[in-house]
Amino acid sequence: MFEKLRSLLPKKFRNDGPVIPVVRLQGPIGMATPLRPGLSLATASLPLERAFSVKKAPAVALIVNSPGGSPVQSRLIFQRIRDLAKENEKDVLVFVEDVAASGGYMIALAGDEIIADPSSIVGSIGVVSAGFGFPDLLKKIGVERRVYTAGESKVILDPFQAEKPDDIEYLKNLQLEIHEIFIEMVKKSRGDVLADDPEIFSGKFWTGGAARDLGLIDSLGDLRSTLKERYGKDAEPKLFSAPRGLFGRRSGVGGIAAGRQGLVDGIGSDLISAAEERSLWSRFGL
Repeated sequence: MFEKLRSLLPKKFRNDGPVIPVVRLQGPIGMATPLRPGLSLATASLPLERAFSVKKAPAVALIVNSPGGSPVQSRLIFQRIRDLAKENEKDVLVFVEDVAASGGYMIALAGDEIIADPSSIVGSIGVVSAGFGFPDLLKKIGVERRVYTAGESKVILDPFQAEKPDDIEYLKNLQLEIHEIFIEMVKKSRGDVLADDPEIFSGKFWTGGAARDLGLIDSLGDLRSTLKERYGKDAEPKLFSAPRGLFGRRSGVGGIAAGRQGLVDGIGSDLISAAEERSLWSRFGL
């Protein structure tokens, strides 16, 4: 539709350079609330599908700016990008903004090329679980907690019980398994350009320049300059975004909780999500 409308304009008013679809993949991954849809396959699918459907586009550009989050949603978004690239025979250029770390870097691996700013933060190839323990809190405030389960491991890592060595070992084994999946994705996507350095998979993160030297990215640059250099000075980036819902927020599957109670619950969840999101960004000095 966009191409048809542009063709109706007089030649002096239209840009005859190639249109390069751009999709911004922004924020913590999988941290969804009724008012904060977050970055997930559900919220990313529509703009990705629209971007890859632009037939004359020589490539699709993705802007990644994420400190990580759900490994499942990260891998699902990665796979969706690769599937669309194959189906539509498009090259994928990934541009890292402030940070592509942990799950954010996993998504960036979907690019045929990864380009970052020299000051971008890249890496954090690892798995983390964090929380709080309150084993003595209920006693102090005089509350008795009652939990009934079928299955002896249903309350594993309960924050209101003392930590158990078996529970910790079980969690660490899960983390190691997910970490191995992540490592294999990096090795498969980055191939021969990846440096032979065990620190790459330690969970550390680097600036764009250091990440290039390690083979985690391909080059340094920015979206507009790179696209014009590759596809000509008349190349036109065009942003494809998810539709906006209530309050102008990007909406995903399920939309906004209905009714007054849904709105109140959504605000409460939104505040908790905002605190969690802030802690993720602050880990990288942002």
